[in-house]
Amino acid sequence: MTQVDALSSFHPAIRTWFERRFPAGPTPPQHLGWPAIASGEDTLIAAPTGSGKTLSAFLVSIDRIFRSETARVEGALAERLPAHPAPALRPSEEGVQVVYVSPLKALAADIQQNLATPLEEIRAVARELGHPAPEIRVALRSGDTPSKERAAMLKKPPQLLVTTPESLYLLVTARRSREMLRSVTTVIVDEIHAVARDKRGSHLALTLERLEALCTQRPTRIGLSATQRPIERVSRLLVGSRPERSLPDGTPRCKVVDEGHQRKLDLALELPGGELQAVASTEQMG
Repeated sequence: MTQVDALSSFHPAIRTWFERRFPAGPTPPQHLGWPAIASGEDTLIAAPTGSGKTLSAFLVSIDRIFRSETARVEGALAERLPAHPAPALRPSEEGVQVVYVSPLKALAADIQQNLATPLEEIRAVARELGHPAPEIRVALRSGDTPSKERAAMLKKPPQLLVTTPESLYLLVTARRSREMLRSVTTVIVDEIHAVARDKRGSHLALTLERLEALCTQRPTRIGLSATQRPIERVSRLLVGSRPERSLPDGTPRCKVVDEGHQRKLDLALELPGGELQAVASTEQMG
């Protein structure tokens, strides 16, 4: 798959933004992950840190939300022009569309902040290209979130919700917050290996099942990690153990994108020249 092929399905504003931001093109996890995620498959992406795993998981969802919100904006504009009626457009869902779960509270906070800039840049590119530039809201919900922000989130839910396993459990059990989660279509579990070995993983698996039972349609599950072995066992944790989550041979019904665990390094050792180099031993120079 070429760079053009990998980006061809995205909204022009998102495609243009990506090409400008990453002129080298999509990374292997993105090449392989985007088609699987776009088709609605549960997907587990194992790749080194810095290989673009976050955008592998998020960009398809951002594209869907952007298109949905754009359709709503264009539909509202068309309603103001009775001489040129537009066909009925299905409005975007009111509520959270994507839930990003990280077992590391600090990582969740970083993701929330790091998403804000690309979303604003995509809106700027959309305006430049003459497209509607709808707002895509992202919010963080953790144990440190002030009560004022929690209340505001319930009144106007974000499309992208960043949270931790423990906070997600509270959200799916509280009546008011449950309502804003019914529209979730995608769940991204980052650093899934960090919970695979203990009771946090069991607790998260139960929470994902409760979320699924709550939603109007089963959310696609995406798992991300740099270090996970055995990979089949981790994919089982991601998709669950119901009979329909397995292939006929018993393996998890999950697309696995395994791009290794170590980055390719271009390593060289360079020593500055010095007056003592001719008489000093190797040990002394070290």
